Amino acid sequence: MATISQPGAKPTTKQETGNEQAALYNVVLLDDAEHTYDYVVEMLGKLFALSAGDAWNHAVEVDKTGRTIVLTCDLPPAEFARDQIHAFGADWRMPSSKGSMSAVVEPCRSL
Repeated sequence: MATISQPGAKPTTKQETGNEQAALYNVVLLDDAEHTYDYVVEMLGKLFALSAGDAWNHAVEVDKTGRTIVLTCDLPPAEFARDQIHAFGADWRMPSSKGSMSAVVEPCRSL
């Protein structure tokens, strides 16, 4: 059975217009005192295929500000990226390093 609407009537269900954007999320690496710059560069290169220069810039930013956004994407890959950071392991260069760095997933603010 077909539904007939009157001209100018608003639909009662949400219709996708094709202009809607999926929500994006930031993967934020958090600073600590148990990992070296070299660790950050190595990890970001292996996990996110960042160049040494880009990874170094993130290492500097996380050290200076306490955090750096390493990836912006949809929620499932953002959660996967965060989990990869958490699973990377301790920094063998520092005996005090007991495990991986921390990262969080946060909603990306609109521009």
